[in-house]
Amino acid sequence: MIQVKRGIARLSVVAGVVALGGFSLSACATTEYVDQHIAEVNTHLSAVDAKATAADQKADQALAAAQAAQAAAAQANQRIDSLSATIQSAPPRPPRG
Repeated sequence: MIQVKRGIARLSVVAGVVALGGFSLSACATTEYVDQHIAEVNTHLSAVDAKATAADQKADQALAAAQAAQAAAAQANQRIDSLSATIQSAPPRPPRG
């Protein structure tokens, strides 16, 4: 009877070790698995980087267009100011008619 209990205890220990070993081995990732997932992440990062670069280029183009528009508006304002000064300094003309 004691030997049967010892055999069952040993069998329980062996089963526990086998189960624990199986669980620990199933949690290990192979190099191929890791490389595959890193490649997927790198592909995704490359796509996001390309989109960010394109957005940055569009922002630079918009900034250049805005600066050109600002310069044109400043030039137009200077022309209007000079015309206003010319009109104000001109002597009044009698009405036609």
